[in-house]
Amino acid sequence: MSDKVRDLVALVVAVVVPLLAGGLGSIATVSSIPTWYAQLNKPPWNPPDWLFGPVWTLLYILMGVAAWLVWRSGWPAAHVRLAVMTFAVQLVFNVLWSIIFFGLRSPGPALVEIVILWLLVLATTVQFFRLTSLAGYLMLPYLLWVSFASALNASVWSLNR
Repeated sequence: MSDKVRDLVALVVAVVVPLLAGGLGSIATVSSIPTWYAQLNKPPWNPPDWLFGPVWTLLYILMGVAAWLVWRSGWPAAHVRLAVMTFAVQLVFNVLWSIIFFGLRSPGPALVEIVILWLLVLATTVQFFRLTSLAGYLMLPYLLWVSFASALNASVWSLNR
């Protein structure tokens, strides 16, 4: 297999993995949005429900491209493998948040979990910046969105205790 083909396959895999994680998280989410989530008190700055799908799709694509750039920067190096491992762990926590918040309908525990997720996303972003600045920049919208989602989670929890 040529280097270009191998690179393209790696890019596709790197983008598909976060999209699959998002799909897995949406299994816990979809049924709760028109029922449980619709009945919760939410802050006035809560975005419309239709916005979350396109935003998350774009973020998962950006995350995948960032991970691919890091992988390309030298997979055999320990610091590259650590950055990709941190990325994978934060992706697991991304899915877990959907399961806890929407699947278990537990905004309080989800708030604790999303703080851990935010720390993992920050760690991933910092590691990515150190390896290739473009990968770090591609992670910034995700970090900002998880920051916003954390505030929204805290607000929903507070308004519905």
